[in-house]
Amino acid sequence: MFSGVGSSEILIILLIILVLFGSRRIPEFSRAVGKTVHAIRKAFDEIREEIDSQTPAEPPKPGSDKAG
Repeated sequence: MFSGVGSSEILIILLIILVLFGSRRIPEFSRAVGKTVHAIRKAFDEIREEIDSQTPAEPPKPGSDKAG
């Protein structure tokens, strides 16, 4: 995901965020991001469960119920 981005670049980005938002706003910002990520994951899980509940069971493979 972060190919080509080193630790020094990430540190610079974090410092820029600190300057832009200030130290008091960062916890609020982080909390909002966390809640958003949680809501997105919950929505994806609900969609996955809905799809799984509507998907029929796997049909038997031909030849697996050989008689005799």
